[in-house]
Amino acid sequence: SGDNKTEAAMSELVPEPRQKPAVPMKPVGINSNLLGYIGIDTIIEQMRKKTMKTGFDFNIMVVGQSGLGKSTLVNTLFKSQVSRKSSGWNREEKIPKTVEIKAIGHVIEEGGVKMKLTVIDTPGFGDQINNENCWEPIEKYINEQYEKFLKEEVNIARKKRIPDTRVHCCLYFISPTGHSLRPLDLEFMKHLSKVVNIIPVIAKADTMTLEEKTEFKQRVRKELEVNGIEFYPQKEFDEDLEDKTENDKIRQESMPFAVVGSDKEYQVNGKRILGRKTPWGVIEVENLNHCEFALLRDFVIRTHLQDLKEVTHNIHYETYRAKRLNDNGGLPPVTAETEENHESNL
Repeated sequence: SGDNKTEAAMSELVPEPRQKPAVPMKPVGINSNLLGYIGIDTIIEQMRKKTMKTGFDFNIMVVGQSGLGKSTLVNTLFKSQVSRKSSGWNREEKIPKTVEIKAIGHVIEEGGVKMKLTVIDTPGFGDQINNENCWEPIEKYINEQYEKFLKEEVNIARKKRIPDTRVHCCLYFISPTGHSLRPLDLEFMKHLSKVVNIIPVIAKADTMTLEEKTEFKQRVRKELEVNGIEFYPQKEFDEDLEDKTENDKIRQESMPFAVVGSDKEYQVNGKRILGRKTPWGVIEVENLNHCEFALLRDFVIRTHLQDLKEVTHNIHYETYRAKRLNDNGGLPPVTAETEENHESNL
């Protein structure tokens, strides 16, 4: 009977040709005139079902000197052994002489939602005597992923779903020195904030007192601002006032997140918690009084994961694409040489 009602509603609505609004951008709210339930709201459920079937990609890169707990933090974020080191890495492994790029993929499933997670690690970054230009291989890798995607996009016969290897988020680990950012930190973020979403985090924050932590965070924020470094969420991409208010709070209060990672469990007051055991007690990783890990997790996974993907696609990739096509006189970038590279990439 609901359908009949809707049909009746349709025929009653037809005779009155509505006048086109002068500004097509703002449709007139006609909710008060609806003569029954249409079912537009089910589109969300339809989209949900489709996404559940296909799953989604999320590619996260971790950059920082060795020994800052990058692998541990990623394992803590995804509550599983997803980092490079957990997959057959041993502590005796030497620090590489150059910056390497290692990507490891996993499929994580939770509540019926499949996520194809790729963790990209950059061993050797910042560990050399001379760290000049050590961000170059990282920038090259990020751009290569854009290039791969672009090639797939300009093909005549395109895949229904282009495999997405683009880096959605780069966690940059800052040493908890309590002083200021090193030239390397500034140099890296200056170069890469234009091509990828950078989220700065202060590693091993349990080495600082509360006062030191607060002071250090303020100093890092100030230095980033003075050097014109835009970290994620970038001010110019706030879509509306609600976004702006929410993101301003993150930019001015939370960033850079001072975190502690741990994939070891301990019993505290009868509850199993992730933490680090010290002679004076257990540092609880997910306890906001102890560190800001929970804030970082909520930010990256629970509130901004989709946005990280969108900004990567609509801003960073788009910028790369426009530049590539421009340099090429508007033609798709396919030459024999790039074709070979593409093959070897695959």
